[in-house]
Amino acid sequence: MPTPTCDEIRAAVAGRAADGQRWLTKMIEFPSTQGNEARVMRYLKEVLSYVRIPSDYREIPDSIMGDPEYSHNENEASYAGRQNLVAKLEGAGGGRSLIIQSHADVIPAGDWAEAFVPQVEGDYVIGRGAGDAKGQLVTAILALAALRDLGVRLAGDVTLQAVIEEEPGGNGALALIRQRCKADGVIVMESSSGNVFPANRGALWFRLKTFGVSAHMGRRHEAVNAIEKMMEALRCLLVYEGELIEASRGYKLFERYEAPVQLCLGMIKAGAWPSMVPDECTVEGGVGFLPNTNMDAIKQQLTAAIESSDDEWLKSHYELTYPKLHNDAYEIDPNHPLVTTLHQAAVDCGLPSEVFGWNVSCDARLYAKVANLPTVVFGPSDIREAHSTGEKIYWPEVLQCAEALAKMIVEWCGVVDSA
Repeated sequence: MPTPTCDEIRAAVAGRAADGQRWLTKMIEFPSTQGNEARVMRYLKEVLSYVRIPSDYREIPDSIMGDPEYSHNENEASYAGRQNLVAKLEGAGGGRSLIIQSHADVIPAGDWAEAFVPQVEGDYVIGRGAGDAKGQLVTAILALAALRDLGVRLAGDVTLQAVIEEEPGGNGALALIRQRCKADGVIVMESSSGNVFPANRGALWFRLKTFGVSAHMGRRHEAVNAIEKMMEALRCLLVYEGELIEASRGYKLFERYEAPVQLCLGMIKAGAWPSMVPDECTVEGGVGFLPNTNMDAIKQQLTAAIESSDDEWLKSHYELTYPKLHNDAYEIDPNHPLVTTLHQAAVDCGLPSEVFGWNVSCDARLYAKVANLPTVVFGPSDIREAHSTGEKIYWPEVLQCAEALAKMIVEWCGVVDSA
C-alpha cells in the first residue's frame, strides 16, 4: 500500500486503544523492580505475539559486570533467568533501519501502598511504571501494531528493544549494544511530553569519604573529626557547583533551564555513638553535566575542588570514588534527519512538540556514545511523573505519540508495497 496518511494511522491506533490500555494496566501489576523483571517480560512477549510481531529473549551474560561501562549497585545479582526482549519487523530492503527502545523495569513502590494496583481515572492510567516507562513500551507496540493492521510493508528494518535495568544505570541496554545491535537511528522512549530530545544531560554518582582520628568526646581536642572534615569538603564542592552552573548557562539546546546542571548531596553516614568523635564519614551524591564536558573532566574537577581547600589534613585524608551510576552526556545535531523526521511527524499528528536538550539522563547516551548511533529521546508523559507517588500517564497523549511514532517509522524506513 502507499504511505498511510495521518488519518489512516490515527484510525488504526484508535482501533487498538482498548487493547493498549489493557496491556498497560496488566504490566503495572508486575512489580518489575531490579531482579524481578521476568514476569513482565513474559507478558510483553505474549502481547507482541498477539499483534503478530515475532520476538526473542536475549540473554545477558554475567560477564557484563566486568564491562567498564557497567553500572554497579547494591542490588546487582546474576542475570540467569533475566533477559532483554527484542522484536523485529523485517524490511524488504532499501530503507533506513530503526531501533525503538524502552525499559520494563521500575523503581520500588516506596511508601505508595497501591503502586502496583493499576487504576484508570478518566483519561489517566495510574500506577508505578505508567509514565516510566511501561506506558512508553505500550506506545511503541501500538505504533507497530497499527502498521501491521494497515498492511504496511516497510523497506527498512524496525527493531523494538524492551530492556531491563535502565533504572540502576542502563545495564540491559549495554548488553544489547555489546551484542552489536546496529541501526541507522535509535529512538529511546521516555517521558518527553511529545518533545524530541537530541541531547541529554549526563549524570555521575560519586562516593566521598573523609578520615579522621577517633576519641572520646572528652578528648575531642586530641581527635580529628571526620564529619568536620566532610563539612569542609562539601563547602568546596558546593562552590564548584556554582562554577559548573555558570559554565553551562546558555549552552545550545539547554538555554531554557535556569540551572541546567547540579550537584546533589544525597546520602551521608558517620559515627557509631553520640559521645565518640568519628574517624570516618561517607557522602554519596551525583553531578549533572551537559555535553560541553565529559565524565573524565568532571572527575578531575571534583578532585580539584576538594584540593582547593586550605585544610591540609583533608587534602591527604579523603577518598573519592565512582562505583555506581556513570552516564555520560551526549548530543547530536538538531538538524539530523532522525530529529527532523520525528519532530515533523509529531507536529503533523497534533503534538505541541519542540526540539531541545533534556536535563535528565537515560539509556540514550549508551546508544549515542558507546554504540555511536544517532539517538533521540521521545515519548508520552511528563518526566515529573517518573518515580512519583501517584505516577500516572495521560492516555490520549499515549495514542498521539503512537500515531507520531508510526508516521515517523514509515517516513524513515520507507514503504514498498502491501504485506
